[in-house]
Amino acid sequence: MKAIYRPAARVICLDAACRVLLLRWHDPVDGVWLWEPPGGGIEPGETPLAAARRELMEETGLDPGAVLDRSVPVERTVRWKGKRYVGPEDFFVAHFAADRPALTRTGLLPNEQVELHSHAWVSWTDLTSLPDPVEPPELVTVLRALQPDGPWCEARSG
Repeated sequence: MKAIYRPAARVICLDAACRVLLLRWHDPVDGVWLWEPPGGGIEPGETPLAAARRELMEETGLDPGAVLDRSVPVERTVRWKGKRYVGPEDFFVAHFAADRPALTRTGLLPNEQVELHSHAWVSWTDLTSLPDPVEPPELVTVLRALQPDGPWCEARSG
């Protein structure tokens, strides 16, 4: 399978109780189910931060202004709809003052509305108990890198 180079951006959303937002997607071609933070491909001429904010708004309706401007790059290989995408994904973090803020999906195309099955605000201690794989597996490492001097969620959710 030939790889397609595609830079992307993701947002690790944290609510007031330090739960992380994960979206549950269903690949209509491969039948795979997975959980991942909001995000997606960077459009031509778009910065990673702008892409992260746009994707957050499209996929969740959450305030894109909550996305902080510091990121951690992760080299990833992603399989989706029978294709393999490779390239860097810049991970950003966003903090929300409310517990489990409500989501809207008004910015998604009709096929994306079907593919995005559900969402969950998950404590770090519960990541391994989800019914499907979590992508990327480096979520905890990425958050530590984004907040080396800030509060660490694992300690609060455990």
